[in-house]
Amino acid sequence: MIRAYKFLMRPTVGQAQALAEMLQDHCSLYNGALQERRDAYRHVSRTTVRYGDQSAQLKEIRAFDPERQGRWSFSSQQATLRRLDKAFAAFFRRIKSGDTPGYPRFRGLNWFDTVEFPKDGDGCRWNSTPHDPVTRVRFQGVGHVRVNQHRVVVGKIKTVSVKREGRKWFVVLIAERERPEPLPVTGSVVGIDLGIANFLADSGGEFVPNPRHGRNAAAKLEAAQRALTRFPRICRGKRTRNHERAVEKVSKLHGKIRRQRLDHAHKTALWLVRSHDFIAHEDLKIRNMVRTPAPKPDPDQLGLFLPNGAAAKAGLNKSINDAGWGVFLTILTNKAESAGREVIAVDPRNTSRACPECGHIAKENRPTQETFHCVACGHMAHADTVGAINVLRAGLARRNANRA
Repeated sequence: MIRAYKFLMRPTVGQAQALAEMLQDHCSLYNGALQERRDAYRHVSRTTVRYGDQSAQLKEIRAFDPERQGRWSFSSQQATLRRLDKAFAAFFRRIKSGDTPGYPRFRGLNWFDTVEFPKDGDGCRWNSTPHDPVTRVRFQGVGHVRVNQHRVVVGKIKTVSVKREGRKWFVVLIAERERPEPLPVTGSVVGIDLGIANFLADSGGEFVPNPRHGRNAAAKLEAAQRALTRFPRICRGKRTRNHERAVEKVSKLHGKIRRQRLDHAHKTALWLVRSHDFIAHEDLKIRNMVRTPAPKPDPDQLGLFLPNGAAAKAGLNKSINDAGWGVFLTILTNKAESAGREVIAVDPRNTSRACPECGHIAKENRPTQETFHCVACGHMAHADTVGAINVLRAGLARRNANRA
């Protein structure tokens, strides 16, 4: 079982500067390797440059520029080149599948925030001073950096990464461990229905309110972003100290919203995993749900378009993204795996239109967002609770079919 641990680092001023230089030099390596691939393909011979070719050049690059490239770990630079190779592999995979390709782009310093060390002990060392009561991690070219370790790391560490978020530095550990002991059996099963009015409704009639972290911080975020947009016109491309403060303020607000979503998702998932042995949820295609509607050209007037509900859909998309369903389902699946619980995703079609009493399916069964009133048998209930009951039944049916 693979698990990730993320700890806040507390580097000194010199160490923070060295970490920033490490990110900058790895970013330069990434961009240089990307430029080499672009130039080789644009050549008359259409030469293809692969990871093995670029990795073989690392010794020459380090010898040519010992001040910038030669001071960092060789394996971390190989990991940066693999990162570019994975980006190209994903690009060609999307082309073959017919999706929007998205050619790999050059990375600025603000978009290159992670350096990976593929092996603990090769260019880095976790808990480098075991006899010191303070946990430290050592990086080649940086030194022993103090770490705020708030939990015990269980298992064998596979990779170590450095990540920058705003002005904060984090170390991310990927550890492999044995499967832990499952939680005691409760004998309870539940189906959940994710929504916007309520974040979650379960088949037992309980509701988890939607915290709407993004909407609550929308006014502050809008003011901060409005203040940020003034600087490019005033500074004409030059970053002043006030511009950096404006960027940092926007970044802090986004970071706070993201942490609030994660905290809510972790607590809700933990409550479900501790209370139930089996959890069924809808197999939501969130990426498809938040797509903007296609424009409708006006056949009578060239160059004009008919109303397509884009404004209303934009508000719905914003609410869906604010709820953070995808993050929650990922956390729920991981926690269930660690706790020995079973999670099954079911087809969401007609879960909110089918009557749990008689099975009648009709659009008219749901006259409003919250009300379910079966036109066949007259059954009335909360629409989200009905959806959760139908999800649970579909999940149990699928589980029994898999066992058979």
